[in-house]
Amino acid sequence: MARMTSSARPLLNRRLAEFGTTIFAEMSALAVATGAINLGQGFPDTDGPEAVREAAVRALRDGRGNQYPPGPGVPELRTAVAAHQLRRYGLSYDPDTEVLVTAGATEAIAAALLALVEPGDEVVALEPYYDSYAACIAMAGGRRVPVTLRPHEGAFRLDLDELRAAVTDRTRLLLLNTPHNPTGAVLTRAELTAVAELAVERDLLVVTDEVYEHLVFDDAEHIPLATLPGMRDRTVTVGSAGKTFSFTGWKVGWITAAPGLVTAVRSAKQFLTYVASGPFQYAVAEALALPESYFEEFRADMLAKRDLLAGGLEQAGFKVFRPAGTYFITTDIRPLGESDGFAFCRSLPERAGVVAIPNAVFYDHREQGAPFVRFAFCKRTGVLEEAASRLKKLTA
Repeated sequence: MARMTSSARPLLNRRLAEFGTTIFAEMSALAVATGAINLGQGFPDTDGPEAVREAAVRALRDGRGNQYPPGPGVPELRTAVAAHQLRRYGLSYDPDTEVLVTAGATEAIAAALLALVEPGDEVVALEPYYDSYAACIAMAGGRRVPVTLRPHEGAFRLDLDELRAAVTDRTRLLLLNTPHNPTGAVLTRAELTAVAELAVERDLLVVTDEVYEHLVFDDAEHIPLATLPGMRDRTVTVGSAGKTFSFTGWKVGWITAAPGLVTAVRSAKQFLTYVASGPFQYAVAEALALPESYFEEFRADMLAKRDLLAGGLEQAGFKVFRPAGTYFITTDIRPLGESDGFAFCRSLPERAGVVAIPNAVFYDHREQGAPFVRFAFCKRTGVLEEAASRLKKLTA
């Protein structure tokens, strides 16, 4: 006879009780139900370079990666990641001991937090944050301590005094994201230098999510935290192929870090997916070796799309924070007479035939994010033009 589950105890682990269905699932379902243009979830609507796709096909046909790849990742990709870090940033990593391939950046972050955080440890994260950060900290038994990025002179900025005040004797780790999703902020050298000095002074580990490293615009510069004094041996740098090469479904990510940190993260990662994306790893190795012209053209294309959608949003009445990085635009809906991002986003498909994401889901302090709404511009030009046209209905 089957044992009945006690009704006194919820089925879901209490650490995850605050996390329900993600807002991305809700809004994507709303887009399908209404036929709205989905500018909510951050995935491109076209594939990346044909040569990279063909590299994956070639790997499949040649039988490379069709069985379990090596636990740390295929040597070709680990070598390519190390070469990329050295060529772009002057960071030298040993492919055998300082590079670990993961099932996308999401697993890299999860494995890093599960490995490095113990119950009761505090993790300081920039708010608003990518939603998996909060869940991963909770699964590790840590306590998240948000430091809020706030608008200042047309962009979201980090208050360094607030960051320093957030660090206590219980702080184990800083979790950073630059270029930053969803605000589009790119931390400056001065800001990163202050972060590095704080980490060294308080002997903190840092996990830095740099998946949008190739998407920086205007005068912004992406500076890996690991390049700053004292940071190479205490920083886990997270990278990913999905955002740079527009193959988000392949789920190929990686970390670079000192050997001890890589060993710790691998110890957790091996009990998550173990391995993933075998043939795609070979393809991403070739992608990372593409000529500089690819990265320049990719960035220029996204810049043009940013400006197209930003202009349309401004014409529709939004206050627009033009991002210095990523492929998301954060807007303020208060000029439209609105203040509740959740209600606004849930009504927007019917009102204008467009789907967006309320930024409040990325905040512990929900009131701080209430009037902000995020749009993705990693879509075809024609789709963005149509979305801009539809959004004009809001002021008609």
